[in-house]
Amino acid sequence: MPVSFEHPIEAEASIFSTVENRLRKLSRIFSSLPGYPSLRTVTRKVLLVAAPTRNVFMRPDPASPARRNCQEITILSANLWHDWPRQTRRLERLEAFSSLVEAEKVDICLLQEVARTPELRADEWLADRLGMAYVYSRANGHESSIGFEEGLAVFSRFPLSQPRLRRLGPLKNPFVRRLALGATLQTPCGDLSAYSVHLGLMQKENAAQVRHLREWVGSQPALETALIGGDFNAHEDTPQMQAARRSWIDLFRQHSPQGDGATHELTWPWGKPFLRQRLDYLFVQPGRQIWRILEARHLDAPGGPHSDHRAVLARLALAS
Repeated sequence: MPVSFEHPIEAEASIFSTVENRLRKLSRIFSSLPGYPSLRTVTRKVLLVAAPTRNVFMRPDPASPARRNCQEITILSANLWHDWPRQTRRLERLEAFSSLVEAEKVDICLLQEVARTPELRADEWLADRLGMAYVYSRANGHESSIGFEEGLAVFSRFPLSQPRLRRLGPLKNPFVRRLALGATLQTPCGDLSAYSVHLGLMQKENAAQVRHLREWVGSQPALETALIGGDFNAHEDTPQMQAARRSWIDLFRQHSPQGDGATHELTWPWGKPFLRQRLDYLFVQPGRQIWRILEARHLDAPGGPHSDHRAVLARLALAS
């Protein structure tokens, strides 16, 4: 079973306090109405959804010992597409994703939209299915109050420790959070930092979130290589992604300068795409180790798509 412990985002406390005070005030105003018990239940659920993220869930060790020699390391970033409330083919897509991880011999997974419901917690299911260590944090929703939540996760075939969580950019809406979740991985090639990220859709807020992420990752120990992957919700020609590429190595673009980078597309009802964008990335912030990029590509799960986004895969090896 994963270990749960408090890891609050302190900057959210004041905003949640404002929401909480307003809701409780409204609750007192309407307390004499016939439907007050129902209103009180709704108020409690709203408060839980708006409440700051307070816990991370972690299983620090993989089910079986990881290899001891320093070979290539394979990283995969993937948005698992929670598709709430429909949750189309959810278990089937998780199984397809697991097959992808196994087929590609992935060592580290940086995941977004990892959904939890009373029937199926994707983080626990994947950890059992893949035998990997992991850390998970809720971002939006609240499983026990509304029966659904989704968040970020870092999975690893190596032991992990020191989880860290950061809200990115200003929190204007307490019901929608954009977070980065990180951990330290003890690999045979030395310790690595790994971060899973899911950013917002609005251009101005997205740019602020990318800037905040660069500052936060840049403030971590300089000697430690950092892997940053996720759904950035910004195409590579936007100013914020160009700035990110000046700070970090864009693994796909470094390996394939002219390759088709699209990871997400919107289609007409008859199936023809009308918008293709690159939204998903894997970056490296070099530390004392120098890495060679053996492979970097975008892919879907075998036998059918696991998500509405393509996953980003990279294989790295230490330079001799």
